[in-house]
Amino acid sequence: MATANMASTDGGANHGTGKLEFSLDVPFPSSREAAIALRSLSPDREPRKGGISKELTVSGSTLSLRWSADEARILRVSVNSFLDHLLLVVETMEMFGPPVSP
Repeated sequence: MATANMASTDGGANHGTGKLEFSLDVPFPSSREAAIALRSLSPDREPRKGGISKELTVSGSTLSLRWSADEARILRVSVNSFLDHLLLVVETMEMFGPPVSP
């Protein structure tokens, strides 16, 4: 399913807002699989009301994520938690095989 080629950029502190930013692109074999991953991962909201935001989008067969946080610790916990969920989604898709068109 998803390959291990994840491109990430850590822009450090955004000088305009003072927030830390991190982005990640996860390629999938097809746009349908990327959309399935997006739908599976989108409902998870950050438990903390402030200090962090996360944006998920799909472009073609790539799932893109962007985090913005006030503190490095909050950013690290959010990214680690998301990666755990992403791994579960990818392993589940691999177990059931490629999606069948409706």
